[in-house]
Amino acid sequence: MSLVKQLLLAICLFLLIAFSGSFLVSVENSRDQLQTQLRSHAQDAATALGLSLTPHVEDPAMIELMVSSIFDSGYFASIRVVAIADGQVLVERTRSLDETRAPGWFVRLVNLEAQGGDALIMRGWQQFARVEVLSHPQFALNRLWDSALGTLGWLLLCGVISALLGALLLKRQLRPLLAMADQAEAITRREYRTLPRVPRTPELRHVVLAMNQMVGKLKNLFEQEAAQTELYRRQAYHDSLTDLPNRLAFEHGLQAALTPGETPDGFLLAMRLGNLNQLNQTLGAARTDAILQAMAVPLQAIQAAHPTWLCCRSRGGEFLVLAPGSQLEDIQALAGQLATQASSLEDLISQVEHQPIALGIAGYRPGDGNAQVLSRMDQALAESSTAGERIKPGYRPADAGQIVDTAHGWRTLLSEAIEQRRFVLHFQPAMGGQGQTQVLHHKLLVRLPDTQGQLMSAGQFLPWIERLGLAGAFDQCMLSMALAHLDKHPGALALSITADTLHNPEQRQRLSQQLDKHNGAHYLTLEIDARYLQNSQDVGQLAAELKTSGCQLALQHFGRQLSLIGELALIGLAYLKIESSFIRDLDQAPEKHLYLEALVKTAQRIDLPLIAEQVQTKGEIQALISLGIEAMQGRALAEPASWQEQAG
Repeated sequence: MSLVKQLLLAICLFLLIAFSGSFLVSVENSRDQLQTQLRSHAQDAATALGLSLTPHVEDPAMIELMVSSIFDSGYFASIRVVAIADGQVLVERTRSLDETRAPGWFVRLVNLEAQGGDALIMRGWQQFARVEVLSHPQFALNRLWDSALGTLGWLLLCGVISALLGALLLKRQLRPLLAMADQAEAITRREYRTLPRVPRTPELRHVVLAMNQMVGKLKNLFEQEAAQTELYRRQAYHDSLTDLPNRLAFEHGLQAALTPGETPDGFLLAMRLGNLNQLNQTLGAARTDAILQAMAVPLQAIQAAHPTWLCCRSRGGEFLVLAPGSQLEDIQALAGQLATQASSLEDLISQVEHQPIALGIAGYRPGDGNAQVLSRMDQALAESSTAGERIKPGYRPADAGQIVDTAHGWRTLLSEAIEQRRFVLHFQPAMGGQGQTQVLHHKLLVRLPDTQGQLMSAGQFLPWIERLGLAGAFDQCMLSMALAHLDKHPGALALSITADTLHNPEQRQRLSQQLDKHNGAHYLTLEIDARYLQNSQDVGQLAAELKTSGCQLALQHFGRQLSLIGELALIGLAYLKIESSFIRDLDQAPEKHLYLEALVKTAQRIDLPLIAEQVQTKGEIQALISLGIEAMQGRALAEPASWQEQAG
């Protein structure tokens, strides 16, 4: 029972005791006073009637008339005139003692008895008769009952007012305690909040300040852990000179991009500055470093504009852009911009004999080998040429594989698929527990029949969905299909949504409204691509909007955004899925272990589950378990399949 209810019950009990005591004392005092008044009233009436009847002792009619006139005033229970000589009743008028407005239990409780008085009627010097008057207690009882009702009403009014004022005052005084309770519950949900308003009450003020201090220390601890882990990542995967990812990061990213499954086709754009040693000897290390930093500036802008791409400095004067899901015309336009900027650098190094800056574009498809793609890149760089002052990039395409090869064809195919819900749902379980035998949830993976009826993976058509502005409609379609699946097969389900929905308030609102109308929304977890996160504001807003439906929120492809983990801890995410580039060949790449160990430690401190995604080999499973990551998803555990195949 809440403290407010306990206070209300205490107030009611106090008022009941106060009323009962006050009523008993009042009744007892009033009863004695009223009995005295009734006795005096009866005696006065008897005396007056006796004096009035003395002149008319010989007239029985007059005696009866005068007795009746007094009796009819209503204040008497009985009036009798009794002869002294023989005790004969000459005149008698009576009224029932039960005539009263007060209930029987009140009459019995008060026990107010009728009071009498008498007087003599004289005939000359002789006593002729005796007048006996008995006062009726009904008027006293009615008055006492009205007084009791008035007292009860007043005490009830005081009680209601006291209860309301007490409840409001107590609620106001207990607001900091309730806020601290919410604060403590938020910590269990991995949300670390401080209370901005400090109460004036000294005791509560001390407790609130102590809680805020504890939460602040926890938050600082997590931020320090995250900063240390981010430092490990930058040391391992960043080039200190250009502040771009290094060759190791590129190799891991290329391995993940070439993994068959959900990854899209893409292109590799390379920019190479030759004779770097000659430049270094002629211009000096400082000037050469400045040239390399100038070459890196446009790549940093490209990385910010395309979070899913990877712009890095491979080695020496070689820079690479790994662009999954990109289109050739976009890469060619980007190469043209880099060519213009690179041409301006030629003026800085014209005094040194060197090979010109080369640009190359190489296509790739999931399933290609690393060496195969790098060989295409080298061939493309070798084909690069200079026409006047402009660099012409070389180009080596990937093997043909796309059935739909025009924007119009893609728009027609995708629009019809969204409108008619022609997508095919596949599922892949995320496993955890001892021996990875427990199904944590099923990840919904979408397939699209092409013009020849073959199923395309999401990586093949999702870039076109985003490029054609169909992301919002696609998310609504996928959510409807996911909820329809939950109607038939309730159970934990994970669904990815695009960055367009995350950053668009109107689409977020439509998403929330659709979830609010469905009873099975609490089974669903929406996954957001962490690579699109620049801050946690939109994620926090979406998480708040989803709370009413019970739907949870999680991040996938997480790994490069560790600096945000302190902010993400305040949101209450369901889990983080680690990007596959940190998982690929983990058992053969010990340099990845240090970062993952730090990530696991940081996540454990904020009680945030980690799931490794796209696990491909048994060796990766064993390496993940040794690092403390037991939840994972990938082909090494289960192939994506239809629900019937999964259930079978």
